[in-house]
Amino acid sequence: MSTHIGAKPGEIAERILLPGDPLRAKWISENFLDDTKCYSTVRNVYGFTGTYRGVPVSVQGTGMGMPSASIYAHELINEYGVQTLIRIGSCGALSENLQLGDVVAAIGASTDSAMNRQRFDGLMDYAPVADFGLLRTAVDVAAGRGVGMSVGPVLSTDAFYTDRPDLYDRLADYGVLVVEMEAAALYTIAARHRARSLALLTVSDHLRTGERSSAEDREQGFSQMVEVALDTIIT
Repeated sequence: MSTHIGAKPGEIAERILLPGDPLRAKWISENFLDDTKCYSTVRNVYGFTGTYRGVPVSVQGTGMGMPSASIYAHELINEYGVQTLIRIGSCGALSENLQLGDVVAAIGASTDSAMNRQRFDGLMDYAPVADFGLLRTAVDVAAGRGVGMSVGPVLSTDAFYTDRPDLYDRLADYGVLVVEMEAAALYTIAARHRARSLALLTVSDHLRTGERSSAEDREQGFSQMVEVALDTIIT
């Protein structure tokens, strides 16, 4: 039983979806999984296990940001034997080619966090990337569902608000598609412990145009992302 999850052995599936918002984990369990059971309410960060098309799948809230996501990823892999982790979250678009509601798969994650530099004693910049098998499957699943999913690098940032929005413009010039807050940590921890990970994101706002999704648009867009994630994780 881990410190921050508290589930019993065997209650968490080897395949798991990781939304940041604990209430989104509850929504996914109620609308996409069968025979669900809540295995954790520690700190009101909910975790559920059910089945999707007969395959056991769990969904666990992680909170916001890399420090929080790192705790859950580490404990899920090392305490509960989770082997496949797919983050499903929102993001802010940097690319002018993206629209609100678009789905993005993060092939790799740049970051302004010092977490990975600390892992390597400040001597190098580690490049966190997705598991290729999961990424390839997600691309095929999205195409089969008619979901126009963009694939490219993202930025995982420590700060939701920034005094240097000009740096986002520079990142866009280098092909970075969106900004989010967890993927770099997830990819790093999964690589360290020989697990598979992928981040799928839905554009909820656009940093260049100032557009923001309504609650209704977010729900519909998140449904597409969740369906792609579920079909990917059981393949």
